Amino acid sequence: MAVEVGREDVAVFENLQVRGEVRDRVRTLLPDPEQSEIKYNVISVDDHVLEPPTLFEGRLPKQFADRAPRIVRGNPRGDFWNIEGMEEGMGDWNGASGRPMNEWSTEPLQYNELRRGVWDPKERLRDMDLAGIVASVCFPSGIWGFAGQKFMRMKDRELGLACLRAYNDWVVEEWSAENPSRLISFQVPWYHDMKVAAQEVERNAARGVKCVSFSENPEKIGMPSLYSNYWDPFFRACEETGTVINLHVGSSSQISKPSKDSPEEASLALFGANSMLASIDWLYAQIPVRFPKLKIVYSESGIGFLPMLIDRLEHIQMYREYELLKFSWTDLEMAPVDVFRRNFWFSTFWDPIAFGVIDKIGANRVLLEVDYPHPDSIWPDVQGRCDRQLARLDKRVVDAVTYGNASELYSIPVSSLNGRK
Repeated sequence: MAVEVGREDVAVFENLQVRGEVRDRVRTLLPDPEQSEIKYNVISVDDHVLEPPTLFEGRLPKQFADRAPRIVRGNPRGDFWNIEGMEEGMGDWNGASGRPMNEWSTEPLQYNELRRGVWDPKERLRDMDLAGIVASVCFPSGIWGFAGQKFMRMKDRELGLACLRAYNDWVVEEWSAENPSRLISFQVPWYHDMKVAAQEVERNAARGVKCVSFSENPEKIGMPSLYSNYWDPFFRACEETGTVINLHVGSSSQISKPSKDSPEEASLALFGANSMLASIDWLYAQIPVRFPKLKIVYSESGIGFLPMLIDRLEHIQMYREYELLKFSWTDLEMAPVDVFRRNFWFSTFWDPIAFGVIDKIGANRVLLEVDYPHPDSIWPDVQGRCDRQLARLDKRVVDAVTYGNASELYSIPVSSLNGRK
């Protein structure tokens, strides 16, 4: 479903925020898992944070302070964010880790029903230690959109921009500040003005922010297509500052749905389809041709579709060589498949079959993720999941996938491994 700017999103992720009638609330916190035997040092390039109630406190200019989004408590359905007079419930799926699966639901939740590591950076580091996660790149919760879509939809754009800047400040000054080498700074972008967007990237890069979470398909959130030049100042700023562009599945505010009657489970099964479609669009929009040093990461993409896609790109190169079709590709030095291999990275938490053909994919382009604290998360069994997928691979490949590629890409010091290398 197309999304109009200024309207509330009805897509899968954000539609899960509030749903259903109030039921008898059952929220059980499981005891701490046992400390894992650390065999793999994992840098997770896709986790999430549920933002705390103090998110905007003291961070907005005076003229906006009394209109800052705020948490409203006391509602029997759960804790809600009040954003420009509208209530936004914190969907239960934003904090599934540490709770029994049979209690997960689409109902709202309260902060006191969550494992504290969901929103507290000190406790997040402790949960990372329990599973052998040496560093984590986080994304926003579904409330604000995985790529900050909520800010662009606020009715008062000046307030929206002020809130976005305050959000990015909170990441640097509170979340990542707890341990900057392990809680990797991230940011969300401004979509309505590319001069402002570029300035925000530059501002954050100057204080050590490594990456920006951007929409995989901005056309789907009511913005110009990737095939326009509208985004070029933003891309140029990312290239010049070395800021990694992360494209999280669902950051177009929707995931693939074969038909209007398809259940949500069908969409969840098609997560990889989003990244497959998006990667081809980003490639053929020639963004990495115009900006050859740009680093683009697909988060929660999986890698199972990549062998087929690479085979297909190699095959259709034949058409180009024999001039069977009129191609719009303007880079005469590199074929699309070569640019694809140069500028894109992909992340996964469970692709045991695909790891058997990782040479075809390129071990230097694969990253691991944990997706804490979402229902898909492999926490706390990170070590077991890694072992079942990676145990038969060469150690150099294992080291690259589990931490080496991410360390290089996000400039994460190897000292984060705390002597466990």
